[in-house]
This record gives sequence, structure tokens and C-alpha cells, in this order.
Amino acid sequence: MFRFILYLAALGLLKGASATNQTFTSSGEMDITSCPITYYGQKYDRVYVKSRVICVLNAVCSVTGSTVIDFVGRVQSVPDRCGYTLLQSSLFPGLKLLAVFQERRRKDVCFLDRLIVQLEGVQISMEQSGRVQLGDKVLTLKNTAQVVHGVELSRDQTGVTAKISASYDTVSILFDGYTTIIHMTGPRAAAVNGLCGNSTRSLNEERVTGPWSAGCEMQYNDAPDSTINCNATTKWCNLLKRAPFAACNKHINPEPFITACTNTLCKYPAVDGLKCQNLEAYARACSRNGNVKMESWRETTNCREPVFCKDRFCSAHEFCGQRNVGEHSCLCRAIFASKYRSTGTFGEPTVCQQSSTSISLANCLLEDKSIDYSGLHLNDQACKGQMDNLTHMVMFKVDGNNTCGTVVMANDSQVIYKNTISARKTSHTGLIHRHNGMVIDVSCFYNQPDVKTYVIKVQHSTSIQKITSGEWNYNLTMTAYTDPDRMNAIQSSNNIEMNQKIWVELKTDGLDERMVHVVTDSCWATDQPSPNGSLRYDLIIKGCPNPTDDTVKVEGNGLGTSNFFSFNTFQFSDTAGSVYLHCRLELCVKQDDACVPLCHRNARRRRSVMSTYKDENPTFISMAWTY
Repeated sequence: MFRFILYLAALGLLKGASATNQTFTSSGEMDITSCPITYYGQKYDRVYVKSRVICVLNAVCSVTGSTVIDFVGRVQSVPDRCGYTLLQSSLFPGLKLLAVFQERRRKDVCFLDRLIVQLEGVQISMEQSGRVQLGDKVLTLKNTAQVVHGVELSRDQTGVTAKISASYDTVSILFDGYTTIIHMTGPRAAAVNGLCGNSTRSLNEERVTGPWSAGCEMQYNDAPDSTINCNATTKWCNLLKRAPFAACNKHINPEPFITACTNTLCKYPAVDGLKCQNLEAYARACSRNGNVKMESWRETTNCREPVFCKDRFCSAHEFCGQRNVGEHSCLCRAIFASKYRSTGTFGEPTVCQQSSTSISLANCLLEDKSIDYSGLHLNDQACKGQMDNLTHMVMFKVDGNNTCGTVVMANDSQVIYKNTISARKTSHTGLIHRHNGMVIDVSCFYNQPDVKTYVIKVQHSTSIQKITSGEWNYNLTMTAYTDPDRMNAIQSSNNIEMNQKIWVELKTDGLDERMVHVVTDSCWATDQPSPNGSLRYDLIIKGCPNPTDDTVKVEGNGLGTSNFFSFNTFQFSDTAGSVYLHCRLELCVKQDDACVPLCHRNARRRRSVMSTYKDENPTFISMAWTY
């Protein structure tokens, strides 16, 4: 027979606990006395290790909703949508466990959204629906644990478990997409920091930065939910003090869990199984910390086995929740959805580019209205939306290769491309229906050229004006050349003589030539910057050369997004000042050759330019020359 002394120091996370001497005797198979009673509610167990008995910590930290119940049973609520350190200890070198919180149906209540296990150079993200990512790679997990960079990872019907061991110390992390249970065991003494530990650091000091950080501290206030009965909620939460939970009360104090339960359910509706999740958290803590099994609690409370949206992966602006009884789907987070719901829209504004139009709709907003994105189409029913598997945004796109039934029209100020997203028409024989039809207009427009007089001496060669037309932008350029191939723009060093032929090109950049053409409607000269000067000489009239001036030639008018004309320079009689050239242009919806002016003498003018301009508000671009 022999005796040995085990000196057990209170672990660093148990603030205020004094060191304890415990004597054990052994004879044959070792006659072992009990381990010391608990410190601050934390239980110590007898463990037989290498021919001796030691006492080890058996501590649980729980996070459910926005409430953290730390290793010593204290309750702390996270008020925002930021990331926080839950656990960090020298017992597990390099390990840092982070929790990221996000809103769900309400903007003012956050929930545990994912856990991040950080090790040296490694980041493992445990997310909703049982998804686990190693960096950007999604891991496939099974019931049998697999070791990933020293972390044992497994997945079963209760959630995902990550287990890290160092010597005889172990931390086990269970996450079911809503609640986490962190179970820490081991014989060694060391401080445990983070929200689960006994750190004296404040919430702000435990906050960590990451991709989720932008604006995460912003606080919101939603109107109270009138459907919530806090008295009934409190009564429900107090079930944790009654059988069968009462069997665990001497091992795990139920009060922190009751506080966590009421904190959430007195402010947030009892959806997505929240009522049962709070009881589940206590039952799991009892199973691990108190080794108390309460098999009958589900029958007593009518709570089903937990379903954590298995394999229902949602985007960053969604969460997995219960839309209807027994139906789980990706729902919009409240902050994301609010900016669209306030305007009655389903997604981002139409994006208009030079030769394409696109619009993105959020699938979770569509599903809120029971709209199946796969049944939506543009004017051409063959043109359907494509959903991005990562973002769950549904994209509709029109371009020159497939116009999808886009209608092009014009009025006095704009050329408009218009399409419509609507639901596929289906026949039905019933007397009633409960869903309204859906119609979303998709349109882009070019403003007709609306350029104020911009005078440049011909020596400077070019007049350029950028036109911003609501959604589409394009440039209009007026350039003078000395050659018909328009290779030699007139420079300041060029001498322009009287009666010298010059070529003037009017060119746009940013228009879709397959849909819109440019028509030079008129060009004329005045003796002053204003296009309405008392002296006026016409070069182009209604898209055609002035029939009285044989030097004027017009080329390519209405055939594309540019055209040019030529004439011989001149000076007004009895004046010695500059000559100012003004041109007025129009955008024309392309329809065969309908945009091309018919300029033969005595021929009936054939043009189908749907937009015209009033004389009191002309649209023009100008330049000048002098001698």
C-alpha cells in the first residue's frame, strides 16, 4: 500500500478559487476517493491516467441566439452583428475560436451565425446547414471524424463537431447552425480568455475584425412584435426548472439558460424552432458537463429532433429558416431586405451598358412573395433568369446577340430600350387564385443629344461633349479635317484659306450601332456664337445638302453612329469676324434604312425618325473658324 499527494490548483479561468490538496490512497486496483467538489459550479471528474488519479475540469460554454453563457455560468448578450473571440488559451497554442453574429428576421436582434476556428495559418469556418470551409474550400464531412490540420471534424444529425487536443486537454465544439456548445476538459491550469472565459476584458476589447466588420456596430430599432407574449415565454423558459430538466439542475444552474431564453423570445418571434433550441442548449450542456441524459424531455415539451437546414446553403444576405411548417428555405436577412421592401422592388436597378442590359433580383425576395424564379421570363419566354449559386441573385440579361423581345422606341427626348420580366402564363380551371401576377419593367435609355453651344476655333480641330443620359452615357465629337479620308485633323499650325474644302466628322462613342443610328439633321453658319444669329447660312437642311451650295456633300448620314460632310470655307460679306458652324443631331431607332434621309431633288423625303426637336430648344454642337 502506498500514498501519493495530488496538488490541484484552481484553473486560471476560475477566478477566486483557492488551491486544494487532495489525498488518494491505492491498494491493488487503487482505492480512489472522490475528487473535490466544484468551484463556481464547474465540475471536476476523476480520471485514471498512467497509474494515478487526477482531477480534470469539465466545463461548458454555451452560445444561443445573441447570449453567451460562459464557463462559470455568467450571461452576456452580444448587441451587434460583429465578430468576437470566444476562447483563447495557452493550453491550445495558436488556437483562437471566433463567433460571428448576424441579424435574421429583425434588424435589432442578432444570432450566432458561424464559428471560425483559427490555428497557425489555418482558418476553418463552421456555418449554417452543416457547411464547413477550410479557407475557400468546402469540406465534405461524415460521422467518422477526419483530421484537418490537427482538428478532428465530424458531422451527424446534431450538427458539426470540431475537436482539438493538446496533451490531456481537449476542447470540443458542437455547432448546429443556431447554438454552440463548447466543452473543455483537462488537468492543467491556464487562463482562458474570450467571452467564454474569465477575462476581465470588455465586449469592445473582445471584438475582432474581418470581412463581416463593415458597419457591424450599427444599432437598429425595430417596432416591438405585438404577437409576442412575454409572460407565456417566461413560463416556457422556466420549464428548465421542472422535470425532466430538474434532474440536471444540481449539475448545471438553469438560471443563465432561462435568462438566455427570455432575452431572445421576449423580443424575437418564436419561429425556426427557437423555443426548442433554448431547451436543447440546456439538455446538451447537461449531457456534456453533468453527464445527465434526459431522454424524455422532447416528449414532455413536444419538441422534435433538431433540424438544422441540412445541406440548405444560403448566401451572405440570407439565413436558413422556416418559411412554412416543415419547410426550410433561405430567407432574406432583415437589413438586406429593408432597402428593397421600402421601395417595393425585388433587386438592384437595371444596369445599362453600351450593348447590353441586365437586372439582378434577389431570390429570397421573390420567394417571400411565393414567386418561383424559374417561371420568370422576358418578353421572349425563352429568355429566363439565371441564378448565381453563390449569391442567389437571379440575373436577366439582354444584348445584341439576343434581344429577348426588347422593344426600342423614341420620344422627343429619349431613345428607350424596354423589356418586361413576367411570370410564365399557366392555365388553370379553378375559380380562385391567391397570387398576383408579377410584372417588372426593364428599361434603359439614351438621351437625344442635348449639347449647349461649345465654340472652338477650327485650329483646335475638335469639339467634344460627353452626354450623360440617365443610365447610358455616350460621347459626341465634332472634328474638322483637311482630307476626305479624315486622317489629318486640322491643327493650329494649318493655314485655312478662303474657299478651301474641309471635311467635318460628327461621331458618337457609346451607342449600340445595331439599335440606334445618328442623323445630322441640320448644319448652318452664323456670324456670332449664338446659333440664332441674324446672319445665317445653311449647309445641311433636313439631313440633306443645301441644294443651292454645290460644295456641300453629306456622307453616311443615318447609316451608323457617325457621319461626315464637306464644304468649302467662306466668310460673311461685309464682316471680318469668325464664322460659327452649328449642327443639330438626332438619334434614330434603326429600322432597315428608315434613318437615312432621301436627298434627291424633288423626291419625297423618306425618314422615320420618331423624335423631333422644337426650334425653341435646339440640340446642337458648334465650332468656329477664322482667317
